[in-house]
Amino acid sequence: MRRRLINSTLAVVLVVIAVFGVSLVIVETRTISASAQESVESEALRLISVVDSRLLGDEVINSGVLSEQIDPSRFALIEIPGRAPIAVGERPGGSVLRATETGEQGEKVTVEESRSSVTREVGRTLLIIGAVALLAIISAVLLAVRQANRLASPLTDLAETAERLGSGDPRPRHKRYGVPELDRVADVLDSSAERIARMLTAERRLAADASHQLRTPLTALSMRIEEISVTDDPETVKEEANIALTQVERLTDVVERLLTNSRDPRTGSAVVFDLDEVIKQQIEEWRPAYRSTGRALVCSGKHGLRAVGTPGAVAQVLAALIENSLMHGGGTVALRTRVTGNQVVIEVTDEGPGVPAELGARIFERTISGRNSTGIGLAVARDLAEADGGRLELLQQHPAVFALFLSRIPLDRKDPERPVR
Repeated sequence: MRRRLINSTLAVVLVVIAVFGVSLVIVETRTISASAQESVESEALRLISVVDSRLLGDEVINSGVLSEQIDPSRFALIEIPGRAPIAVGERPGGSVLRATETGEQGEKVTVEESRSSVTREVGRTLLIIGAVALLAIISAVLLAVRQANRLASPLTDLAETAERLGSGDPRPRHKRYGVPELDRVADVLDSSAERIARMLTAERRLAADASHQLRTPLTALSMRIEEISVTDDPETVKEEANIALTQVERLTDVVERLLTNSRDPRTGSAVVFDLDEVIKQQIEEWRPAYRSTGRALVCSGKHGLRAVGTPGAVAQVLAALIENSLMHGGGTVALRTRVTGNQVVIEVTDEGPGVPAELGARIFERTISGRNSTGIGLAVARDLAEADGGRLELLQQHPAVFALFLSRIPLDRKDPERPVR
């Protein structure tokens, strides 16, 4: 492209120089020739005037007197009737410029000048025109190279950006070149890079969330299958199979929730549900893990509460809080339910050292963890809570008290089973 720009610019300049240069040479040549002819004619007219005046005054007319009246580079021939011709100067050879004038008494003056002087003047003019044309060509080449670099370098840069974008590096350059069309291309590439970066981030986030959220139900499911494989009691097999089916349903719900959040984290499917059932299910699921470590998992507070949310999402939030207390807390873990205003609050606390002071509210940020863990669980739990209009907060750091706030459905006093509309 750079070579094409230079060649096209140079071709335009050469055409312009050829058209205007040739025209200028023709005009200048004719002008110089006409000026030289006029000078010779003027010389002949002046010389005939001198001869006329001397004839009228009976003065001497010879080559010595007339040589002072003529340019030394020119030749003059004076012809007076009844006298011998008088020659002044050296007669030029070859092509000459000639002018002849006749006086009042019949005398005739002829002035000649070699055309070589005109040729030299035309040559000097051509040299000047050629120098100007050469300077114009050099300037055009320099400007073409500069313009080609200004256009070709950004295009090369944009090509490298597109290649880097295609190789999986979606970082935007935010580089502009002062050319509207190229800047538009750069804007589009930067926008595409930002979109691809968001897509890659969402995919990595989905993969991390999936690996974290599916770990618990898969572990519970594998435990139930192991129980089935080691027992011969049909009743035990049936019971464990029913529990396994429940775990499969929960696993399906987790997958659907993850896919929903990957498309739109704010999209929820909130319904009215019995909070006691979700809490009971979580306690039964996690109690064996706590029992194996010599710790207890208890529940207290107000019962019979109905809340607005997605049961599966609330179960995942509670599972994340209970698992967090199991890994980072200590002593007994307590789930306590209470009502505040039009909200139901589920508090999860333990007897461990709590949340380090340097973490504070950052505990809900991704990759933030007090110990060697992924730092994803609490971040995912917060997203799940907010998807259905709830919120997850850290009420106290020492000991750690996490609280899940959900909208409450008050019950009709006459019919406790019917929510108030």
